[in-house]
Amino acid sequence: MNTPTKIAILVLSLTLLASAGLNFFTMMDLMPTRYQQKSLRALLGLFLEATGQSLPQHSQTVSPSAISRFLNHYQWSVRAIIRVVRVEIIRQVKAERGLGRRPILTVILDLTTLEKVGKFSGLGKLIRVYNGQRGLHLVVLYVQVGRSRIPWGFRVYRGKEELSPIKLGQRLLKTLPKTLTAHYEIRILGDSAFGSIEMLKWVKKQPRTSGIFGLTERSHPKFSSPARF
Repeated sequence: MNTPTKIAILVLSLTLLASAGLNFFTMMDLMPTRYQQKSLRALLGLFLEATGQSLPQHSQTVSPSAISRFLNHYQWSVRAIIRVVRVEIIRQVKAERGLGRRPILTVILDLTTLEKVGKFSGLGKLIRVYNGQRGLHLVVLYVQVGRSRIPWGFRVYRGKEELSPIKLGQRLLKTLPKTLTAHYEIRILGDSAFGSIEMLKWVKKQPRTSGIFGLTERSHPKFSSPARF
């Protein structure tokens, strides 16, 4: 996978390390060499310190070139980290489940723009202008666990000629495992980026699923925001 994808997966993991209790040593064990473990430890430290100085040159333990090799050349398994993160999310969702009627699992679709200024050759055509903002546009699916909103997955919006944010959101929702969808009522929350008749009809066809979306007059003049199905 490319460098932006690796960084996004590490940021997702950091969310769990900071707020949801993902075991730090579990992530370390996924690195095939002690050099990669050292680079990952340094990179996570830069983010977790939250000083606003997360660039590789601010590391006190490894060189910037070592972090660059870790992100760009070393063949550690991104998918393995994704699996570990998702297992932990599922565990915490189940731990929150109470007794009685089928519980509701709230998931949130969000279209986020990571604004970029200048040239980014490594990102190629992924940098686009959308809704007046230039940057990397991500459709992110969050799972609500208690008071925490934890990222489950993301897709990059690549422009009008590719899949729309609505289609990307639907694909992300399909990644929720049966261990969740079969035992929970899924309630989807989304803003006006996902508020369309297409999305509402799709939600209506899904078993044990409802949705609340923001709608604009442009998307459908007959509905007032928000609309619920």
